[in-house]
Amino acid sequence: MAAYKVDFESIPWESPARGVRVKIHKGDGKQLRLVEFTREFIEPDWCRKGHFGYILEGQLEIDFDGMRVLFAQGDGVFIPPGEAHRHKAKVVTDVVRLILVEDI
Repeated sequence: MAAYKVDFESIPWESPARGVRVKIHKGDGKQLRLVEFTREFIEPDWCRKGHFGYILEGQLEIDFDGMRVLFAQGDGVFIPPGEAHRHKAKVVTDVVRLILVEDI
């Protein structure tokens, strides 16, 4: 049964950019990411990747090329990939935590 459980406590934090840290579990062509953003996070360019996830804590505003959507604790996130859905995230609260499921 342990093969079915992701023990995030045993996975070390990685910090790919200022104001963001992640714990990643990979398997079967997918990755499960626990992501934590702080107000220091500034997205330098438009993201065109798809994201499927759930906001655990905090608030995140996502700009979809001029249309801003606020995501808060308890909200699901469904952003298809591609230029038509390009986006930039901005942290509204001190910390935002979310879970993302992605293809790798």
